[in-house]
Amino acid sequence: MSEPIQIRMGGYGPPTTTCSRGLKIMGDRLAAEFGQAVDVKYIWNVMDLGYKGGDLLWMAEHGILTLAYQSTSYLADRVPELDLADLPFLFDDLEHARAAMDGKFGAWLTAKIEERIPGYKVLGYFENGYRHVSNKLRPVRTLADLAGMRVRLMPGKIHNQSFGLLGAVPFSLDLKPGLEAIVSGAVDGQENPLANTVDYGAHKVHRYHTLTGHCYLSRGIYMNRAEFERWPKNLQDGIRRAARAAVLAQRELAVEEEETARKAIVSAGGEVLELTREERAAFAHAVKPLHDEARKRFGAEVFGLLRTG
Repeated sequence: MSEPIQIRMGGYGPPTTTCSRGLKIMGDRLAAEFGQAVDVKYIWNVMDLGYKGGDLLWMAEHGILTLAYQSTSYLADRVPELDLADLPFLFDDLEHARAAMDGKFGAWLTAKIEERIPGYKVLGYFENGYRHVSNKLRPVRTLADLAGMRVRLMPGKIHNQSFGLLGAVPFSLDLKPGLEAIVSGAVDGQENPLANTVDYGAHKVHRYHTLTGHCYLSRGIYMNRAEFERWPKNLQDGIRRAARAAVLAQRELAVEEEETARKAIVSAGGEVLELTREERAAFAHAVKPLHDEARKRFGAEVFGLLRTG
């Protein structure tokens, strides 16, 4: 009897997060379909082992992990086209964002990632969702409220430029040092989906949470291409199907988790503020120069992909 094919899935959160649960859905489907022919292992949080969240990328690229997820922003330095996905106020709403990532826009991003980083096979995109601002200083409804506020951001020049245009003082930090800066008060604020804000404990030190919805981000599922190509075709097809099922399930879990997180914020004494259409439009107008520059850089036809399935 031949040895089972070991499939090592890695992430940067506890087993309870939606992306971890997405990995488990993938693994369970593979185990159900292929039985003892596969051996699925999980490394839920590489930060527990002393790594940084960003280390998942090279671990998958070089085959230490079979696959891993990570926010697309972490690859923007190697895949310049991903700057487009980081643009604030790029999508109209959640339905539009999902349709674009499932359609021609997502296919274009996938092609660029695999072209720039041949070691990857992209299996799909988990939903990191819409990001919002939380802080310890004051309610944020206007640009003036953000002026001078020190805000932790994930790495990525577009995020940095966005908050600079909004008047904040951006601090681009990987997750672990970012969390340390939030808890210690070295920064005044941060931006994340509500679920991340609660998972990371930021709601315990931040009273004010504004639903800016300034950016929708995806977490790519990056598989080691050499390993994928060594697999028999039925297993290749199987992991594609498993990844798609996991993406769809994770999205629904993410919606539920956001609602749960909002309740947790309120229970902890936090204030959740919703912007009016006019207030949100003022934020979008402030970052319009980034959209103008991106149209010159990538071409208007790429923006057209956002409107096609």
